[in-house]
Amino acid sequence: MIGLFDRLARPLLRAMDPESAHALAIKGLTYAPIPRRPADDSRLAVRAFGLNFPNPVGIAPGFDKHGEVPDALLKLGFGFVEIGTVTPLPQAGNPRPRIFRLEADGAIINRLGFNSQGAPAVLARLAARAAAGGIVGINIGANKESPDRGADYVRLIETFVPVASYVTVNVSSPNTPGLRDLQQGSALDELLARIVEARDRVRESAGPTPLLLKIAPDLSLAELDDMVGVARARRIDGMIVTNTTIARPPSLRDPAAKEAGGLSGRPLFTVATRMLAETYVRAEGAFPLIGVGGIDSGAAALARGEAAKLSDLVGTDAAAMTAEPWPT
Repeated sequence: MIGLFDRLARPLLRAMDPESAHALAIKGLTYAPIPRRPADDSRLAVRAFGLNFPNPVGIAPGFDKHGEVPDALLKLGFGFVEIGTVTPLPQAGNPRPRIFRLEADGAIINRLGFNSQGAPAVLARLAARAAAGGIVGINIGANKESPDRGADYVRLIETFVPVASYVTVNVSSPNTPGLRDLQQGSALDELLARIVEARDRVRESAGPTPLLLKIAPDLSLAELDDMVGVARARRIDGMIVTNTTIARPPSLRDPAAKEAGGLSGRPLFTVATRMLAETYVRAEGAFPLIGVGGIDSGAAALARGEAAKLSDLVGTDAAAMTAEPWPT
């Protein structure tokens, strides 16, 4: 199904600007009669975070930002879907154009800036599909103009823990000014303390919901030491490695490489794999990891797992079905 869609749709999508192509892909998945795939081979099953994944390859946030098509994506064969990033209040994000194809490099640069329809709209969609099954996580972030970003995360935890399979705390997007400051030492410790307390409070009525922390690929090893240490101390259930990068490898050839924003796709693969391996060493088995960044094939997914000596989950860059990497 994915191969057929790719062959038919790619010429049309490539003729459009990236954001319009994305909107068309979402619209198509909303109405397409997608048959459910046969069950996965049982050897692909993974248990992590207390959840049973039918296979270890998921679709990362940034594709289904507003929770519009998680069930269509599950039917296409993904083992899990992560929607978002979702903010408490609706916000438009940064001005367009804000997504740039790097055709020569198999990459994309985005500076979307957490464009979101807001928590109420996404909550309504997740509540409506509550009986549908499948693992659907949600990636959460603070509003750009929020006077208390920690309070935003607490509010989102309280909102989505009852309806999400897991919740990912996104403090690593490069496109919201000051957001990555929340990755630092005491700021991260205070934030995670508030988030875990909120999750545990809601757990009494909603049941256990894993909390995951998503980190940037641009951390120094000393910063990574601190982040993993805080995550372990606060008993976070897992980490997602990595978000997009603000670095620009010298190998980039496309003129669009000069654009500001987060780089994702093939050039991210090596640095994301290294960061996953470094995180694995520091986590010491305290929690599972999800690897993201530049994964565009089965071979890339296997290489990521082997490089990090893992048999954990792998999240694809989200536009695998349109053969385009997609940002968080």
